[in-house]
This record gives sequence, structure tokens and C-alpha cells, in this order.
Amino acid sequence: MTQREILEQLNRLPTVERLTIIQAALHLIHKDLQEIELPSSRAEKARRLAAAAEALLPDYSAGGELTAFTALDHEVFHAER
Repeated sequence: MTQREILEQLNRLPTVERLTIIQAALHLIHKDLQEIELPSSRAEKARRLAAAAEALLPDYSAGGELTAFTALDHEVFHAER
């Protein structure tokens, strides 16, 4: 069936039935797009997270900038009231 024939047949249906068919078609398209896009986007997300973790590794290693304040861990701290 051609696109034109499908549209002609849809035009003959009541509005509620047309909406039901359109919703079902959109659901199928959405499902197809998820199957195509998700694996690559997941792989890309994992690659970017790994790269970010590697870039921050020196900051979290002993002697890095983020460990400088651990020397204060044993000091008594009282917040002002």
C-alpha cells in the first residue's frame, strides 16, 4: 500500500480510530528509534564517564588537591550557633 492510499483510508475512518492508529504507529516508531539509538548512546556515555574518571584520578589520589583537607579530620570542630 502506498503512502497516498494509506492516507486516503485513514481519512475515511472516524477521528477516534485515526488517533488510535496514529498512536500505535508512533509507539512503533519510538520503539524502533530506541533500539537504534540506545546502544550507541550507552556506549558513548560509558566512554565519557570513563574519560572523566581518569581525568579526575590525580585529584583523588593521595596528595591530590581533594585530599588536602583530610588532615583536618581529627581536629575538633564547633559550628557557631
